[in-house]
Amino acid sequence: MELQGTIKKLFDAQTFASGFQKREMVILTQEQYPQPINIEFLSDKISLLDNLKEGENVKVGINIRGREWVSPQGETKYFNSITGWRVEKVFDNASEPTQAAPSHSASPVSNENPFAGDDDDDLPF
Repeated sequence: MELQGTIKKLFDAQTFASGFQKREMVILTQEQYPQPINIEFLSDKISLLDNLKEGENVKVGINIRGREWVSPQGETKYFNSITGWRVEKVFDNASEPTQAAPSHSASPVSNENPFAGDDDDDLPF
């Protein structure tokens, strides 16, 4: 799966007692109702964020992971996480709306109504 958006926040890498490392990034999606999406990069993938800056547009390859947790009271809870595995910068040049340049033709443009002299009104209404 892929998500595309603007980098809203880049966090520092975290190292846990077990040696596990992760780094998180929040992107703001570009849709009618933009969503801030937190994506975590694990272990060797944290280096993918080294050359990125807040405000840049990116496309991120992601996996959605789920896990089950049972509390000491026996209550079962479910958690989801979004894990990134690829990041690609997106440049907006092609996505911005452009206006067509006015065409300048050799023949003059007529502003006359082509139906002005048509007195034969055969419309049924």
